[in-house]
Amino acid sequence: MARSVDEITGGHRFRRLRKSDWVRRLVRENTLTPDDLIWPVFVVAGKNIEEPVAAMPGVSRYSPDRLAKQAKRAASLGIPAIATFAYISPELKDETGSHVLHPDNIVNQATRALKDAVPDIGIITDVALDPFTSHGHDGVLRNGIIVNDETVDILAEAAVIQAEAGADVIAPSDMMDGRIGAIRDALDASGLNDIAIMSYATKFASAFYGPYREAVGTLDLLKGDKKTYYIDPANADEAVREAEQDITEGADMIMVKPGMPYLDIVRLLKDTFAMPTYAYQVSGEYSMIKAASANGWIDGERAMMESLIAFKRAGCDGVLTYFAPEAAELLNG
Repeated sequence: MARSVDEITGGHRFRRLRKSDWVRRLVRENTLTPDDLIWPVFVVAGKNIEEPVAAMPGVSRYSPDRLAKQAKRAASLGIPAIATFAYISPELKDETGSHVLHPDNIVNQATRALKDAVPDIGIITDVALDPFTSHGHDGVLRNGIIVNDETVDILAEAAVIQAEAGADVIAPSDMMDGRIGAIRDALDASGLNDIAIMSYATKFASAFYGPYREAVGTLDLLKGDKKTYYIDPANADEAVREAEQDITEGADMIMVKPGMPYLDIVRLLKDTFAMPTYAYQVSGEYSMIKAASANGWIDGERAMMESLIAFKRAGCDGVLTYFAPEAAELLNG
């Protein structure tokens, strides 16, 4: 005689805690709120400019004045921080990315505009050189090689300039060795001890960055690839060592990039270091969901929210995502 379901399960039925909305909410293990969202935005020189990014439906480049209006919207939705990324005119690019050191470059203009418009929103800036170089790499390129130490010197100087412009968090994405310690030393030596560092501790040599490179104007410039300084996607132990080094050098927060293909790395770092840990849901992840939704292949809203809660489940304290305003609107009802 076949056993009953109660005999098979020992009398425990998981569906009792799934039968209605109220009980599902009561036993939910992870929650997502606007407090968990950081909005990456693209900024371009000029006034009254809003340029759609073709490869990222719903995403635009904004001039500082238009970005300030968007920041007010973000703050009203409860989004705590904005991360800025620059589109630099080709004539301002060179082999060393020297324009990153100009106190009035578009990154610093945007920071000042955002702080004037919404003083209480957090501003996160990246000192990587790729938007500023004529070759699209994150560092100084000499004889076909990315020169580590010279790049680090430039990054440290740029970090001070960005902090003096009003940045609250410096988030270097370049993956040069020693840059966190050098940036920390430079900030402290300039009396900027309260400026935090969010390290792109584990940035992988990923195929998911393509739409971003269109957004910042480096897609057609990049010579070669970035495998000599980004992490091999096959390596988890190396990611742990990278994160440990950045923490030792003074990082206040660590980041995993890309996001969903590396949820195992998020969990590994959170369990290992118990540090504030973030993931960047990168442009390729965003654009895949948007494209599939536009074709009617998936429910875009549900896929967006499911992807974001996955980051929280994996151990993230927050997520950098282009979905931030859209998700915050849903979360706010």
